[in-house]
Amino acid sequence: MDCFLDIWYDSLNKSGEELCGDKVKVLKTEHKTIVVLSDGLGSGVKANILATLTAEIIVTMLRADVPLKEVVSTVIGTLPVCKVREIAYATFTAIEIDHETNSFKIFNFDNPPTFHFRNGRHVELNRTSEIILGKQISTAEGQLERGDLLGVVSDGILHAGMGNLWNFGWEWENVAAHMEQLLRSSSRAKPIVQGLVSKTQSLYGQQVGDDATFVGIYARERHSLMVFTGPPLDRMTDEYQAQRLLDFEGRKVVCGGTTGTILESYLGEVIDVDLSTLRDDVPPIGRLSEIDLLTEGIITMSHALDYMRECAGEEFRLPRDRNGATLLAQELLRADSVFFLVGQQINEFYQNPLLPRNLSIRKNLVLEISQFLREHNKEVRIEFC
Repeated sequence: MDCFLDIWYDSLNKSGEELCGDKVKVLKTEHKTIVVLSDGLGSGVKANILATLTAEIIVTMLRADVPLKEVVSTVIGTLPVCKVREIAYATFTAIEIDHETNSFKIFNFDNPPTFHFRNGRHVELNRTSEIILGKQISTAEGQLERGDLLGVVSDGILHAGMGNLWNFGWEWENVAAHMEQLLRSSSRAKPIVQGLVSKTQSLYGQQVGDDATFVGIYARERHSLMVFTGPPLDRMTDEYQAQRLLDFEGRKVVCGGTTGTILESYLGEVIDVDLSTLRDDVPPIGRLSEIDLLTEGIITMSHALDYMRECAGEEFRLPRDRNGATLLAQELLRADSVFFLVGQQINEFYQNPLLPRNLSIRKNLVLEISQFLREHNKEVRIEFC
């Protein structure tokens, strides 16, 4: 895919409820991305369980490439129907995006229509309807271009301000207009989502009358990062791996003294050590041309992971101190996709001789960092050499 799918979502619980009756499920595979928003009938625990069940069924079946009609039939056939109101216990919107073609498909059952923005302006989706098991399902298809935003909302967003500022709530057209305002000042999904949810809460007068959720899918330029750490097992491949780093299209980081020496030799330069970044617990960074950040290895990476955990993945909450660990954490949190090239030559200084050779501290540390990044919606790839 020639652009990155920046996905963020946020919800407001109905006042007085500990659980949200809306459920969002996002799955990214090598070939496609699936996003589902389900809205359980009512609020609280029961609504949350039904919405969660619905989202899980849809994601599981779409991941297995089950045809759309069969997915919808299964969900509708599984969900109970309220005997009093004669409506389904959960509604849903599901979006499937093909990474190769940038095409998307949307199917919607009783949720508000999905918003589509291009060049900062709302554009209409071509929607069609069909009846499946007696239920009307709305479908839409299209192509994503860089700068496009798909916005999925539960009806709690549209109901904001009802009986207070407006007779019928915020309504779909006003929500679209506000999204256009947000798009003028941001090119990331998170601030757009937070801005809309904050406005929703304000319109409710802080007393949220219905579970309200907004999912933003923003197609934008990909921010890529490659981290080369640890010398390769086969020293004959040092130059090959160094060239791979230099050929990488994106930010380039080297972690480790021996790894830095490999690049130093390959570039025919001498590492310039920045002693202003030296701290009692973090070694200083170095400088080489064509490398965006050069740090010590294990100690710096370990502190960077600690910093990322302490700030819960929020870059703006990182310590302001400029040292190798904070700079590495900053690079990792700013990236959308991270490629770790991990050399497996053992540095005996860091190893426990009682452990098997493959259980290096570096390897385990990279796996921990990768897990943290994936939990914060980063695309991560690891290659051992």
